[in-house]
Amino acid sequence: MGVVLELKNVEKSFGGIRAVSDISFAIRERELAGLIGPNGAGKTTVFNLVTGVYDVSGGEMIYLGRNINSLKTYEAVEAGIARTFQNLRLFSSSTVLENVMTAAQRHHKYSFFEAVSHVGRWREEEHVIRAESMELLERVGLAVRAGQAAGTLPYGLQRRLEIARALALRPRLLMLDEPAAGMNPEEVYALNELIAHIHGDFELTILLIEHHMDMVMEICPHIVCMNFGAKIAEGTPDEIRNHPEVLKAYLGEEE
Repeated sequence: MGVVLELKNVEKSFGGIRAVSDISFAIRERELAGLIGPNGAGKTTVFNLVTGVYDVSGGEMIYLGRNINSLKTYEAVEAGIARTFQNLRLFSSSTVLENVMTAAQRHHKYSFFEAVSHVGRWREEEHVIRAESMELLERVGLAVRAGQAAGTLPYGLQRRLEIARALALRPRLLMLDEPAAGMNPEEVYALNELIAHIHGDFELTILLIEHHMDMVMEICPHIVCMNFGAKIAEGTPDEIRNHPEVLKAYLGEEE
């Protein structure tokens, strides 16, 4: 399998504060990888660099053989990089189905005139978009909620909806930013199952951020651990679980 995403000595500074320091790792095609670390370790900053939210201060980011240091956010989506956010960003007043359809429209073309007049390609394309979106909702267990306003869903189901919306973009790389944030243990278990099924069913490359180490240990064969903006360990769950720097970062143990 080829490399989908590679970071080479990537750095990000905000004024005099270095949020990401000389970090390097690679994610291979169809891999389910985890990026872990305590709160404030710099994990979301890495996501923001890859998706064009922030400019890189140093180093190089390679996506499918292409340098993406200067990639804009919309260009990241066009290139096949989709993400979710630590803080939910759903269209709360729109229905569950409309949230997914909004993302799915990117792959269907009709003119502005056809859209406002509902003629030409619009009717056929909308039918396809609706069908595709309903299938995704079925995959994440939300088909029965399709007509419900997104903002009225229970929190755990809103997380599932955000994943469905990201999948509607047909990504090559799916980046999940703390999808289990705010969930209870039962919800986390169900989410783990969902992510594992999505990874297999869609044959996706997934990079998952979490500060809950147990969740990542269960589903990610490849794990990168950060602390204070730097990579402190990389390897299998067993290697990470027993790494002294990881134990120190999470438990405060002395070396």
